[in-house]
Amino acid sequence: MRVVFVSVETVHHRETETTARLQTVVELLRDAGHDVHVCCARWWEDGRDALERDGVSYHGVTVEPEAGRSFLVRLPFVVRALGPDVVHVAAEPPAQVRAAGLATRLSRAPLVVEWYGAEGVDGRWATRRAAARADRILAPSRLVRTWVRELGVDGDRVGVVPNPIDVDAIRGTEPTGDADVVYARRLDEGANLESLLLALAEVRTRDWTATVIGDGPRRGEYEALASDLRIADRIDFVGAASREEKIAIYRGGHVFAQTAEFCVFPTELAWALAAGCVGVVEYHADSSGHELIEGRERGFRTTSETELAEAIARAGRMDRRDLDETFADFDRGAVRERYLETYRELRESSGLFS
Repeated sequence: MRVVFVSVETVHHRETETTARLQTVVELLRDAGHDVHVCCARWWEDGRDALERDGVSYHGVTVEPEAGRSFLVRLPFVVRALGPDVVHVAAEPPAQVRAAGLATRLSRAPLVVEWYGAEGVDGRWATRRAAARADRILAPSRLVRTWVRELGVDGDRVGVVPNPIDVDAIRGTEPTGDADVVYARRLDEGANLESLLLALAEVRTRDWTATVIGDGPRRGEYEALASDLRIADRIDFVGAASREEKIAIYRGGHVFAQTAEFCVFPTELAWALAAGCVGVVEYHADSSGHELIEGRERGFRTTSETELAEAIARAGRMDRRDLDETFADFDRGAVRERYLETYRELRESSGLFS
């Protein structure tokens, strides 16, 4: 299948949650042998209009990395020339969705919009108009799907596809350490690590150790708070870590705590749960973390530091595991199939394709 992605910015321009999500989808399809093209602003230095990199064809619609008039005018013709079976566009900025919509009419191909991030909260006319263009919108969680539906989009046109994990990578990684509690996230203003530190301070009389994975502007502040709470000697701030290092810590750990106030999809929680951790999630209105533990025996949802402390204690009494096969639905192959099912359904329902 030939899939043409549209995103004026890519991970080669700037890595954000949105560009990383789209790159993940690109790689999922590429790895299964599909013909993948990306229409974007040129990020390579020479003057070529197109570039082949790691099995993906990139097409420089314009030189400047912004959805200016030149990009929007040229895009439909670049897409049409590629003859796509499906056009898959990032929701932000809205103008590129409208341009991609014109491209699909010229190409007689369905339009899939990848809605990742907080764009759904934005009720601007341009955003609503972009949402109306899509044949199908895909979101990473029910939280984001709700935001999109609040724009007036019919719920049947909005699907949920999670970020993928790699179950084989988990199986093939040896556990490291034996932390009782693990936390992983960039330590910035949205980390809300203080909730976990305060909860751990409430159970300081118990025997526990914790590992905090991640770096960021608030790391020093959090380390100071741990010291003030007299628990610093039991917490290992390991800083940034590779995927393999994270998996090893998750497999060796017991409980994973998710406390971030804003999270469209809790990727690290998914990896940790699949690696056998018990999940303890502090509920926040703008976080989808609780969605992964709903209905699961090895999961606890909390709403305060006291409840968080109690849940950590209860989770600590559950058995230790280093793999949970029930998360196979989050594996790369399963997630790829969700995208392909969407594409096939749209192509068949259009009546234009065999």
